[in-house]
Amino acid sequence: MASPRNQPPVGKAEKEPAWAGDLARIAAALERLAPPPPAETAFAEQGYVWHAETGALEPVPAIAALPLDLLIGIDRVRDLLIANTRQFADGFPANNALLWGARGMGKSSLVKAVHAAINRDRPAGDALILIEIHREDIASLPRLMARLRAVPTRRALIFCDDLSFDVADTAYKSLKAVLEGGLEGRPANVLFYATSNRRHLMAREMLDNERSTAINPHEAVEEKVSLSDRFGLWLGFHHCSQDDYLAMVEGYAARFKLDGMAKEDLRREALAWAAGRGGRSGRVAWQFIQQLAGRLRQTLDAAP
Repeated sequence: MASPRNQPPVGKAEKEPAWAGDLARIAAALERLAPPPPAETAFAEQGYVWHAETGALEPVPAIAALPLDLLIGIDRVRDLLIANTRQFADGFPANNALLWGARGMGKSSLVKAVHAAINRDRPAGDALILIEIHREDIASLPRLMARLRAVPTRRALIFCDDLSFDVADTAYKSLKAVLEGGLEGRPANVLFYATSNRRHLMAREMLDNERSTAINPHEAVEEKVSLSDRFGLWLGFHHCSQDDYLAMVEGYAARFKLDGMAKEDLRREALAWAAGRGGRSGRVAWQFIQQLAGRLRQTLDAAP
């Protein structure tokens, strides 16, 4: 029979193991590091920015969009993008769009301006949503599309600005599958627009490297350039003429009431500014207007 002195005291808990405190601290630290589940989005705003690391959609209360009539020299691509976007917003089939070409010619400005124009006459509950996804977050696009698929009553335009891929970048493979939709197909309420300086989204040396190292160069190059084929609508932007450039400058000056300079002087200084910048574009025209407004001590009531 065991001696009473060897019996544990009645009602007294056994001693906690030495490692139990460490385990509790580790669990608490992991709890702090783990991001909270993303909150449900009510889509009360017309614009959002997707944050892949947290799975959050950050609202953008006011999207910086130019009026369409200030986008000069791109009438054809403007009309095509408006028609495609309106089809989608009205619930009809439409194509993913790639806006490619010369820098500073209004590719991203056109996407935002078209979105604003489409929503101008739509009720708030039926507004087209614009969601910006950053180039480095493209791999998370399937998660974003799955989230939007769960809200079939709202139509969303996902927008990636300055999309391109460099050597050893394999994210383009996942993007190809997403644009085609995989087994489920692209959600009917989601469309993808991208802008790029590259027509095929790939650097030339990336394609040349494939030609020189692949067993079948033709097939290797085809596999890479086929990404751009996933976009049913290709819209090319080219360097503007001098007349278009001056029309942009004069359009900005009129819209923002920069009337402290004669028309001849305005045109002469605008051309000198473009020469100093090494080229003409909508971006160069806007930069000249900002410089001019500051010099004339006038404010701009809206910005692109």
